[in-house]
Amino acid sequence: MKAEASLSNIERQEQLLRFVQRRTRATVHELAREFDVSVATVRRDLDALAEQGVITRFHGGAVAVRQAPPEQPVLHRNAEQAEEKKRIGRAAADLIDDGETIFLGSGTTVLAVAKRLRARRDLTVITNSVLVLNELASAPHITVVGLGGLLRSSEMSLIGHITEQALAEVRVQKIIMSIHAIDVEHGLTNDYLPETMTDRAILGQGGQVIIVADHTKCGRVSTAFLAPLSAIDALVTDSGAPPDFIAAVAEQEIDVLVV
Repeated sequence: MKAEASLSNIERQEQLLRFVQRRTRATVHELAREFDVSVATVRRDLDALAEQGVITRFHGGAVAVRQAPPEQPVLHRNAEQAEEKKRIGRAAADLIDDGETIFLGSGTTVLAVAKRLRARRDLTVITNSVLVLNELASAPHITVVGLGGLLRSSEMSLIGHITEQALAEVRVQKIIMSIHAIDVEHGLTNDYLPETMTDRAILGQGGQVIIVADHTKCGRVSTAFLAPLSAIDALVTDSGAPPDFIAAVAEQEIDVLVV
């Protein structure tokens, strides 16, 4: 059904957004026909929606942004994508050499990396994850450095000013982080702003940045912007990640390892 020409800009944009979300993508000419408005009006509406971060523009149309669902507490996520996380953990651990100093962030996928590192020798691990601390505490040949800070109990991570002050004192060769959502245009995003500020401090340590993320995080966007895609050096994900997303990331000269 054609939209009424008398619709307000906001009402028309809401209907246009729902149309794009149902179709996943739509061209400017399709939308002009559907809503009985000019191509110029559609372009203005799409530009307004793109500024809100709910669609992504391409030449001649738009695609809907896949919003990441709210993240459950870390202990509830252990069983989710368990096999994929094991494969990602094994592959990411293989990128780490004995004798290196590395940073391991929080999250269940990073925990899967930590489990694969227990047998390593002469490794120094700096972390703000209580779960990683517990996992590696008894590893005989790993020096573990735990950062202080405010405990975010749902994530079992240490965040905030004290954590960020401690981060300013260390440098690492590799950073292994998980992320709530990763998208080619919108970059790395999280759903909790205070932790995002700590994650930015983590990225500031220098060294190679390796993101570990299962397919449910790929091609999605969350609330709080962390960093552009160009901030990372490598992505380790599983074979369920969208092929077009993988190709687009690789085009940015980022190493992509699919397991």
